[in-house]
Amino acid sequence: MLKLMRKWWRYLTASMTGKFNERADPKVQLEQAIADAQEQHRRLVEQAANVIANQKQTEMRLNRSMEELEKLNGLARQAVRMADDATRAGDAKKATEFTQSAEAFANRLIAVEKDVEGLKTMHLQATQAAGQAKAAVQQNSTQLQSKLAERQKLLSQLDQAKMQEQVNAAMTSLNQQVGQDVPTLDEVRQKIETRYAKALGSAELAGQSVESRMLEVEQAQMNVEAQARLASIKEQLGIAPAATEAPSVEPGPAAQAEA
Repeated sequence: MLKLMRKWWRYLTASMTGKFNERADPKVQLEQAIADAQEQHRRLVEQAANVIANQKQTEMRLNRSMEELEKLNGLARQAVRMADDATRAGDAKKATEFTQSAEAFANRLIAVEKDVEGLKTMHLQATQAAGQAKAAVQQNSTQLQSKLAERQKLLSQLDQAKMQEQVNAAMTSLNQQVGQDVPTLDEVRQKIETRYAKALGSAELAGQSVESRMLEVEQAQMNVEAQARLASIKEQLGIAPAATEAPSVEPGPAAQAEA
């Protein structure tokens, strides 16, 4: 039963994750991924700084120990010389005291030498760790810069994809029914062409009617009167007419048809 519940929980989690990924905004997810990479780089830099700081501290301790070692070595040598001088001078008491001081310096010298050897080993290890930390930071920094450049490329592709999706949706809406009250472009075109064809047909029928012929006769009569008036004006001005024959009225198409 417990095994079945675990399987069901895993299935439910995978299903919800899939639905979430389908509905999630890719731009937001991309920014989240970049922010996570930047946070990882920050933690790596912080850890590397601690490693390098440890290497620096070990180096400073080693330098101090080396200075102390050199100082103790000089003091022990000086105590030995002073003990020898006291022995030569016949001062047994001072010779003993300087000898004891030389032995004390020698003991401290041995302890510092052991400390120096341990610090040398620690410094070597810390130096190697610091080098690895620097290399890791440099490598991760390069990867982070690559991710940042990839983010710009992906954001540009995402904007292009959104624009293309809008264009595709607009083109689809021109050829498909958007809603019950919204006609398609083909339906509007057919409606306009039908009205235009009806208008042409009505105009053609109107051109063959009796009223159309009557208007044609009236227009011809007006033209005749206008020609006569022009001839009268030319005569008053003393301009000879081009022809002596009076203008005649040409029969219209209807009259020709009757003839």
